[in-house]
Amino acid sequence: MAVASLSRGASAQSTDTATSAAPGERARQSTNDAWWTGPMLAASPNTLPPGHFLVEPYIYDVRTPHSNGFGSLTYINFGLANNFTVGVIPTFGFNMVSEGMNSSGIGVGDVSLLAQYRLTQFHEGSWVPTTAIVVQEGLPVGKYDRLGSRPTDGMGGGAYSTQLSLYSQRFFWMPNGRILRTRLDLSHTFSNSVRVEDVSVYGTGAGFRGRAKPGMSQFVDLAGEYSVTQRWVLALDLTYRHGTSTKVSGFDSVDPETPSVFFESGSSDAFGFAPGVEYNWSPNFGVLVAARIITRGHNTASSVTPAIALNMFF
Repeated sequence: MAVASLSRGASAQSTDTATSAAPGERARQSTNDAWWTGPMLAASPNTLPPGHFLVEPYIYDVRTPHSNGFGSLTYINFGLANNFTVGVIPTFGFNMVSEGMNSSGIGVGDVSLLAQYRLTQFHEGSWVPTTAIVVQEGLPVGKYDRLGSRPTDGMGGGAYSTQLSLYSQRFFWMPNGRILRTRLDLSHTFSNSVRVEDVSVYGTGAGFRGRAKPGMSQFVDLAGEYSVTQRWVLALDLTYRHGTSTKVSGFDSVDPETPSVFFESGSSDAFGFAPGVEYNWSPNFGVLVAARIITRGHNTASSVTPAIALNMFF
């Protein structure tokens, strides 16, 4: 499971001050009065100041009617240069199922490398949002085939995957003067084909020999965060994901008389939302408690994924 596109850019708090109000009007909240952790799914287009780190570990549980996928991922980002951030995202997991055997232990999932370049910066009074282009490369570290009697040990996809994204962020001031921070993230992911043997995450059985070609996917995330107080924030992600068909082809090495094997998953569509609450001890340290809800869609099972994350800027 990937709690999709959770990259968090961090930047120093703005030095803007509250806008003075006319008699009878509410003063506008200043941007440095609002502290943020970030919503569950929408990544920030902000990059880190050179020489600074941002570390954000997530713990989550993907709950479906017959399974629990416990997992963790951690964003470790570093400001390499002005407007340029790099990062690494390791993942771990453990699967429990109502029918069959659970994972044999905590497993290592695929690892992603991240590079983010900021294009524009939002300024109060301007219509131009903060924007960034992001490239993530997934490295096939996690186990994905030759799973034997424990398909639940599969934690990776086996393929190199590339995700190209455009992130954007803008501030709005509500009638009561409080800030609503919005994000719109667009992503496209594609992967190479991978050799597959025996039982795998692609649904193959013992004796299979062949290849799998993961389908491409497109992801849209519109998020909003409302600054209730300096420390407390309400967050919401609205998401849509479309995936093209994953194709598997090969043969059964156990029974040479068996015809060639070929099947595909078919395309999929998924709508979801993720409400959350943020609490920030300081501009550089906060916590998020949230849950992603995926509604049942075309070739998509419904799921609920509660999660907790810490956001730490150094």
